[in-house]
Parts: sequence; C-alpha cells; structure tokens
Amino acid sequence: MKVSVIGAGNVGATCAMRLLESGLCDVVLLDILESLAKGKAEDLMDAASLIGHGNSAIGTSDYRDIVSSEIVVVTAGFARKPGMTREELLTKNASIIKDVAKNIAKHADNPIIIVVTNPLDVMTYAVHKESGLDSKRVFGMAGLLDSSRMNLVISRTLQKPLRDADSLVLGTHGETMAPALSQSKISGKPLTDCASQEMLDDIVKKTKSRGAEIVSYLGKGSAFYAPSAGVFRMVRAIIDDTAEILPCSCFMQGEYGIKDVYLGVPAKIGSEGVKEIVELPLTEDERQFLKTASDSVHKQLQLL
Repeated sequence: MKVSVIGAGNVGATCAMRLLESGLCDVVLLDILESLAKGKAEDLMDAASLIGHGNSAIGTSDYRDIVSSEIVVVTAGFARKPGMTREELLTKNASIIKDVAKNIAKHADNPIIIVVTNPLDVMTYAVHKESGLDSKRVFGMAGLLDSSRMNLVISRTLQKPLRDADSLVLGTHGETMAPALSQSKISGKPLTDCASQEMLDDIVKKTKSRGAEIVSYLGKGSAFYAPSAGVFRMVRAIIDDTAEILPCSCFMQGEYGIKDVYLGVPAKIGSEGVKEIVELPLTEDERQFLKTASDSVHKQLQLL
C-alpha cells in the first residue's frame, strides 16, 4: 500500500512516522518546502532498521510522486495560533486546500482522501468539490480526536482508568462540537448514570476547549501527536477493511435530518471509504446541537 501525506509539518510528519513504523504502508511526504519533506523522510528512513520495518518513505514537492496512492492524507495549511479560532483559519487555508485538491485529482487515481486541515468540516467540503471525487471517498479526521480528548477528560474527572472511558463527539471540529453524553460510557455504564450534572457540564466544557488549551501551552502551533493518531486509526481501518464505526466528518445526505454539509458523525470505514453513516438514537438536545453545528458549517460555506 502507498499512502501520501500532503504537508510535512508536525501533524504530517508524525502521521508518516506512525504509518511507517506500524508496517502498514509506504509513505510519500509532500510539502511545498521540498527540503523539509526530504529531510524528514530521510530521518524517518534512518530509523527504519532500529524500529525493524521494511517500508519506504520519500520526501518531495512534486505531485507526480503521489501517483498510485490508495490513500492521501491532507494536513497542509496554517496551524492555529493562540487566541485564533478555527473559523479565522478559513480564508488562510481555503486557497491552499483548493490547490492541493486539484493536484491530488490530477495525479492520484481515485484515492481515498482524509482531510485534517482546519477548519476541518469546511476544508473537507472544499477538497470534495475541488477534487471531484465521490463524497464517500473524501472525509475528515476530527471526531476521533475530540472523542479521545473527551475520554481523557472523563477519566480525570471521575478518577477512573483511561481505558474504561468510551465517549463520542459529534458535530463540528470547533466551537459547535457536540459531545454525545447519551452515547458515552465509563466502565461499561452510561456516563449520565455515573456523573452529576455539574460534572457532565464540566466534561463538555473541557472537551470543547481542549484543543485551545493545548495551543495555549505550546505557544506556537497546535496539537499533533493525538491528531496523527486519529489519522492512523482511520488509515488502518481503510487498509484492513474493518468496517469499524469511527466518528469522522462525512458528507450528510439526509442523515439526522441534515443535508449538503460535512459534519462529524459515526460512520463505518473500510476499503472504499465511508461504507455507511450510522444513525444513533440521540436525545432531542443532542439532535439540536447537531443542527446548530450544521448551521455553523453552512455559514462558513457561504464565506468559502
């Protein structure tokens, strides 16, 4: 298998490292700064005999090198700075993403594209439209990241082992994300039965602000270890054709009463991309949160 990663920044390079060291695939690391991509790819290859994998990595700025890629991961673009919302990134990253999408369509033959660039849901829509690929083959990585963050918040709040937390975050990858408390569990029990309303409200608040919290700590750039892990999980589901249900940004065509936007929802992921969007029995409040998230994305699409 061959996976191309567009963007050799922290997320892209760490994603390339996870994919290589897992033994899943060969990797092309592409960046407008060719020397950056080559330097990181060569550094990754220097580690190959130490880790013990037989995969290859190349760094490049030439889109012709992504030919025959079954999967393309898009991480290119500007990262958030402290105090900057994901929405403020829109105008900065839109032109970059449109150019990336056109080049992917030109040089890769009907690949599956995973978008990571923020604002995630809008950028995924842009890649879908500019690439001309079926929406089932273009989706975004965010729900896995936000759900993983919520797992940590639950674990710390309830002082339970992290492995016992099982949560689900829907909606946007931004201020209108929708943690689904009704679908979240701790130690196999419904979260709503194990925490007070005050605790639940605190869990939701901390989950929503988790990304900004990490940005504030870093001072420059944004999270990359956890986002790259989310990408890895999705790539593995595609390569192994697991059909496992993962939260990701999918094109909505009436599911949950929402149409014509990309939004974070649970979906079965396999070798052809999104096999099916899974509709869960959400509460009325959670459905309203999804509608609010959808309205937010529609407004950003108008700006796009």
